[in-house]
Amino acid sequence: MDKNDSVGVSIRSVSKRYGNTMALDDITLDIEPGEFVSLLGPSGSGKTTLLGALGGFVTPTSGAVWVGSQDMTYMPPHKRNIGIVFQSYALFPHMSVGENVAFPLRARRLPKATWPERVSKALAMVELEGYQDRGISQLSGGQRQRVALARAMVFDPKLILMDEPLSALDKQLRETMQIELRQLHRKLGATIIYVTHDQREALTMSDRVAILKDGKLVQIDTPEVLSSDPKDSFVASFIGDSTLLPVVRSDTYSVKLGDVILHSTRPVPTHPDLLLAIQIEKLLVHDERHDPDMNRLHCRVREVVYQGDSIRVFLDMEDGATISLRQPSHHLAYQKIPPIGENLTVALHPEDTIIVPNTGCREPATNVA
Repeated sequence: MDKNDSVGVSIRSVSKRYGNTMALDDITLDIEPGEFVSLLGPSGSGKTTLLGALGGFVTPTSGAVWVGSQDMTYMPPHKRNIGIVFQSYALFPHMSVGENVAFPLRARRLPKATWPERVSKALAMVELEGYQDRGISQLSGGQRQRVALARAMVFDPKLILMDEPLSALDKQLRETMQIELRQLHRKLGATIIYVTHDQREALTMSDRVAILKDGKLVQIDTPEVLSSDPKDSFVASFIGDSTLLPVVRSDTYSVKLGDVILHSTRPVPTHPDLLLAIQIEKLLVHDERHDPDMNRLHCRVREVVYQGDSIRVFLDMEDGATISLRQPSHHLAYQKIPPIGENLTVALHPEDTIIVPNTGCREPATNVA
């Protein structure tokens, strides 16, 4: 399938109410043909409900869902011609791999003569050639996930919905499948909408990520923009590993953190309650060779934690706040870190000095580090 054959999705002012609870609150979102978009948010944010509205399993209280040029708002699921990969995979244990993959062809009453070729092609796409006759119980978790993907693709849908399809896999396999899904998306050209609670997973695979909170769409952007220019404190706390510290606006491009002036390359929001989002990967051990315009913070080393491929250094600031930075775990990195209790100056580039309005935060999203 070429991207020219895929379809865009338009979600127009969609709301869903369950009694007094607004599961979706006036969401408007346009997805381009061939785009991979992840819906990311904590439990209860509305991401699964929104996916259900796209798949026909949830009927909106108001608003409309369009796929291409067709209004799908009230169309039943079996008539939508949408591929769906469920969290549980929903494979039939009494059927073989080939029968599972062929099931959508049977349900759509496509000519039986075409089934073998379609099934073989779909299994080849997920690197399961020759698995047609195997039983589901004979497969590993990763193989079952691939069968579920093949079943979703076998009838050449222009839109594929995925509901946390990797959540049951172990860390290493999950990370491998993330890359494989990304590559598979390039081959297919289909539009993919993917639900996850794992922010690293969303950032790894997606063209854009939609952040939801309490049934509302907070921000949708590329992974790079979400990280470098979060809309508010909720997004800043959800994307990456950040420490949020209260600051006061000094002028258009600077804030005060205690007695320290910090400069940013972006205009400081004109909001009465501001936070500095210090991202762990952007904080550096200060070096005299650094750009003289770097912001500097004076701290004391509280703890140094070995984490395999990296070391995490926890630092106490003069006002009592704790921040942290991450260094590669090779021996040269350790040489930059003084003993616990000693002073250390860290640097933050103005480009990485992110100031956001405080709109209420949350615990950090799952981050498989």
